[in-house]
Amino acid sequence: MVFRSLWRARSKLAITATILGGGGVAAAFAASDDPSTALKICRAVPLRLLRDSYTAALIAFDYEYSLWGLPEGSVERSIAKHKVHTRCARRLQELCFQNGGIYIKLGQHIGQLEYLVPQEYVQTMRASMLNKCPVSSYDQVCEVFMKELGRMPNEIFVEFDPVPLASASLAQVHAARTHDGKRVAVKVQHAHMTDTVTVDCASVGLIVNTLHWCFPSFDYRWLIDEIHESLPKELDFLCEAKHSERCLDNFKRLSPHIADYVYAPKVFWNLSTSKLLTMEFMDGAGITDVNAIRRLGIQPKEVAKLISQAFAEMTFKHGFVHCDPHAANMLVRPMPSSKWNILGKRKPQLILLDHGLYKDLDFPTRTNYAALWKALVFADAKAIKENCVKFGAGEDLYALFAGILTMRPWDRVIDPSVDHLFIKGNDEDRSKLQMYASQYFTQISELLRRLPRVILLMLKTNDCLRAVNNSLGSSLDMFLIIGRVSSEAVAETKMLQKKSFLMGLSILLEEILLEARFLGMKIALWLLQLRKALSG
Repeated sequence: MVFRSLWRARSKLAITATILGGGGVAAAFAASDDPSTALKICRAVPLRLLRDSYTAALIAFDYEYSLWGLPEGSVERSIAKHKVHTRCARRLQELCFQNGGIYIKLGQHIGQLEYLVPQEYVQTMRASMLNKCPVSSYDQVCEVFMKELGRMPNEIFVEFDPVPLASASLAQVHAARTHDGKRVAVKVQHAHMTDTVTVDCASVGLIVNTLHWCFPSFDYRWLIDEIHESLPKELDFLCEAKHSERCLDNFKRLSPHIADYVYAPKVFWNLSTSKLLTMEFMDGAGITDVNAIRRLGIQPKEVAKLISQAFAEMTFKHGFVHCDPHAANMLVRPMPSSKWNILGKRKPQLILLDHGLYKDLDFPTRTNYAALWKALVFADAKAIKENCVKFGAGEDLYALFAGILTMRPWDRVIDPSVDHLFIKGNDEDRSKLQMYASQYFTQISELLRRLPRVILLMLKTNDCLRAVNNSLGSSLDMFLIIGRVSSEAVAETKMLQKKSFLMGLSILLEEILLEARFLGMKIALWLLQLRKALSG
């Protein structure tokens, strides 16, 4: 029986690989105007597809064979599942490194989906994908410069460091200096990205689609859909430059009280194209480098509060969200205008980098999402259910959706205590959450299938921010900030929709009561922190 099942899976893989192989070669010719480039791609396509097919087959066979006959919920199945997850995560990691390009992007994405994919995949990808990206040679960099600007780097800049400061999945960054003495950072797209992106988009789907075909419960096709939609924008650096300017403009117009505390590098438009981006060079501490932050005279917890405030404003008020806020994409520096206070401290300014991946939240989505987070912070079970259902979680999975958003089990989500959403981030908490995710893996897959894709990306953004905040020292204030901003967004929406003077008066009264409630929560939070400090 098991061998018949494996044979069927192998047959499916072979058919898919054949169809995709033919389509991939055709796409390679269609995507390139240069016959020599097309020929080079077509030589590479069969090898890449062979790797994909081989890896997908190994993963499919390993799961089918290793878990065969082991009853659900048994200790034996749990042990076997952990081992097969680990083996297959390493196979996927190796494939990402061998193929590079968007495969690295896929690996990074998986590494940020904490508790949404098996933890073995998260740990494997997170440990390698952010700091082991491919590096283009200086000759390849020069090739991009000649194609884009018609000149070599040393002709455009008075200084250009051939050794990159950093390399990511799609591009790398070099330090340079303009002829008028300004320090700049030049982001250069990896030379092979344009040539292989069409084929890679098709072939990456092979693994996920085939695994879903073989194992219907493994449904992460939404991840491939998201890459197909977002990758063209991320590969257009002029689009990224416009995102950065729109982001800052939103803070100035819609959140002026925090606008000075959020910054993005200025763009040198005359030295930028779709594959080259020249920006102001930024000095600052890595967002998770606690020691460097303290040396600047900044309190790490103040940075955590600023991050929470900035992203809450983007999400609930602007509706235009930076969706890749991992540690490598944020810096912090002292406010340029701030001075040392009497305690030797300075105010932080958040610097946002890599503006390639943004999402627009339409008005209904933004409003419902704000209402959901307001309900989560206030532990309002009825409102939580109502707003989860609006996003498609249904009557059966709304509690799971709330749990994924907050990383808390349902009994904690609806606990009225002020710290009910606080996550310590210690091993005990992490172990509980991993067990929770493993136990409800099938339900999580079903939930991800139902939710709008934009909300799936919000889940990824939440995971990135949670990881950064944990590195800075988990703060009880984080959820209070989210609660306040989401509540303000809900109130603003009601004011826009008011139809009478009495309704406006009712909304005003509700805001006054809300302020009183937040004051009570702040006092309770302060007393809780004081009690913990005295007991510690």
